[in-house]
Amino acid sequence: MRERPTPLDIRLMNVTASFMFGGGCILVLVLVVGWALRHPVFSINRIVVEGELVHNNAVTLRANVAPHLAGNFFTIDLPQAQTVFEQVPWVRKAEVRRAYPNSLRVLLHEHVAQAYWGAASGAAMVNTLGEVFEANLGELEREGLPRLDGPEGSAPQVLAMFYALEPLFQALDLSVDALSLRDRGSWLLVLSNEAQLELGSGTPEQVLQRTQRWLRTVRTVLERYQRTANAIEYADLRYTDGYALRLRGVNTISPAAAKALAQRQAAATTTNSPKNRPAEGRH
Repeated sequence: MRERPTPLDIRLMNVTASFMFGGGCILVLVLVVGWALRHPVFSINRIVVEGELVHNNAVTLRANVAPHLAGNFFTIDLPQAQTVFEQVPWVRKAEVRRAYPNSLRVLLHEHVAQAYWGAASGAAMVNTLGEVFEANLGELEREGLPRLDGPEGSAPQVLAMFYALEPLFQALDLSVDALSLRDRGSWLLVLSNEAQLELGSGTPEQVLQRTQRWLRTVRTVLERYQRTANAIEYADLRYTDGYALRLRGVNTISPAAAKALAQRQAAATTTNSPKNRPAEGRH
């Protein structure tokens, strides 16, 4: 005997019941998962801090950062937590990951200050990677840092030039105290004896060549006037065929620069002579 087909209304009831049962199971599962996620057992109650820390420590970091972390082990926003850690003074980069069942493991990289940056009244510094950051200057672990300065965004360029110039002055037992890149691209250097050096503009190679040329000949000038490098007060290296030099107690320039200066002075005198001036009316 053939079985009679199930009536349509019965089939609809069965489908509806299955759908409701499945929906109920999903709802219960969501509620259970939601309850589990909010359960205190999954709260973040341990933060493990790693890295070479000089200006921060794990205890103060946990105390200062934990109140700003939202969520538990499953719901915490790791990128947001990374941002919170990177807002801590001296922290350059933070890597945050979960550590089951209720911990965060944080690897911190601190700034390593290489120089002060900008105006002396500011709190900006530049790290060894050429990144500018601000922190409490009283927490510096090194003394005698140089001061670098330049237009916005030029910190990597200025730091690279400092790295290139600093070793050159060891032969004179001097160091670079300050280095500035001006808006028009010229460089001004201040040595540890407060001497100012106008290095001029151009490519880094051209600036270095002018500086090396000056260093090769300035020793002879110092010996001629029986002076040490500490007597250097000012030097202008922007001449194409020489440089100007001022020593404490002695005023002199190199022969080539003196010739160029004399030519400029002669030209100026000729231009301003009575013969070249316009005639003046008499009353």
